[in-house]
Amino acid sequence: MIKRFGLLILLLLWSGCVLSAEAAVVRTGIDMLDDSLCSGLRGKKVALITNAAAVTSEGEPGYAVLLRNGVDLRFLMAPEHGFSVDVEAGKRVSGTVVQDTLKVHSLYGASKKPDARLLETVDLVAFDLQDVGARCYTYISTMKLAMEACEEAGKSFMVLDRPNPISPVAPSGFMAEKDFESFVSAVDVPFVHGLTIGEIAQFLQKTRFRKLQLQVVRMAGYDRRLFGDELRGFTFRSPSPNIRNVETAIVYPATVMLEATTVSEGRGTDAPFLQFGAPYIRGDELSRQLAGYALPGVAFRAVEFTPRSGKFKGERCSGVRVAVTDRTLFEPFTVSAAILLSLHRSYKEKLGLEKGADFFDRLAGTSRFRRMITGQASLRNIIEAAERDVDLFIRNNGDIRLYP
Repeated sequence: MIKRFGLLILLLLWSGCVLSAEAAVVRTGIDMLDDSLCSGLRGKKVALITNAAAVTSEGEPGYAVLLRNGVDLRFLMAPEHGFSVDVEAGKRVSGTVVQDTLKVHSLYGASKKPDARLLETVDLVAFDLQDVGARCYTYISTMKLAMEACEEAGKSFMVLDRPNPISPVAPSGFMAEKDFESFVSAVDVPFVHGLTIGEIAQFLQKTRFRKLQLQVVRMAGYDRRLFGDELRGFTFRSPSPNIRNVETAIVYPATVMLEATTVSEGRGTDAPFLQFGAPYIRGDELSRQLAGYALPGVAFRAVEFTPRSGKFKGERCSGVRVAVTDRTLFEPFTVSAAILLSLHRSYKEKLGLEKGADFFDRLAGTSRFRRMITGQASLRNIIEAAERDVDLFIRNNGDIRLYP
């Protein structure tokens, strides 16, 4: 109890504890750059890593802002899901062209790292993507590889910061261990990290890329104690096909680990990541098991669904809907552990956790989580083990925060 109280105090100091009477209007990095008439890019040959979800508060695409302000924009680069944000997770993305002449190079095709020959043609790479606050979401992995490429090529790197839509959710989950580093676990932050992309860029420069010339264009009016759909002047736009709103972004860290099992995480339905199931699951029994944990801010309801794509396409699945009843109390990593413990207890032979161990461990950033699940450790022991990781991270990295 004392340990948990101490961590709570740290998290309050990390996230702030008093909301202003009236939140300010948020201006994202691209808005702030536009306000300056892109003065930081004048006279430079520029590349931009972006997609269609990265727009200004007025809805103008970021690349259009640069062109309107006379920036010498040579080409774009797009991450997983493609520039149009319509390619399903894990599928290779091809290059394309926007506005007839502006080429978009893929960073999720033959290579995930910007080509050194392309970087020779520019002076600076700008980065503007909407993250969702979970380490396994690959946009921060793309940013890390781009920062590495720019440091190697002697190019400057500019991050146009954006809100973390789930920043009020306390940092949680295991840290990524070196032996399990991968594209879904590339940055050594907690699984639910509570940071903006600009803050993660500062962390990466501090720990990995000290020679990189980094500039973070900070937001104005940003309050990290508010969820993305509570920020005045900011509209959360879907950065990938299955993260369609802030509600889904909040639940995503609780169900994404199911990708490494035989259980459907709801892809191909109208509620991806908000529900999960399989033909062999008894949703009514499983929902009662999960309700028995008495977790704060969440309710579990039995559901049935038939995926139109993905796992069990066209098959009737029984499972559970994760309903957030109080987002200020909801703990997605705790819910994830409870779901996995319950599934392994009831459906060990069908769950496929051991068969999918490699992918599971890469998502988790460690084998500890899986081993605790398969060993049926108590939920409390799992959470306390992860809290120790988070505690150490917060103590060592308080200086990377850009916003109170």
